[in-house]
Amino acid sequence: MKTVLLKLDDSIFVETENILSRIQRPRNRYINEAVEYYNKFQKRQILEKRLRNESALVMEESMNVLKEFEEVENVH
Repeated sequence: MKTVLLKLDDSIFVETENILSRIQRPRNRYINEAVEYYNKFQKRQILEKRLRNESALVMEESMNVLKEFEEVENVH
């Protein structure tokens, strides 16, 4: 396990402490779970962006192929 120095805004710290007192969970465990959750969220965001970009490329290529087919049909 790695040790990390973490600086929180005062308001975030106070809110976190209030929540921790209600859910009876150690601060370290809570922060680990929060970072894990946020990492998963960011991975999904990265994947979504990649899929949007690739989808746009495929759509552009599909439109080019369609245009070529239309040109071939117009010749006959």
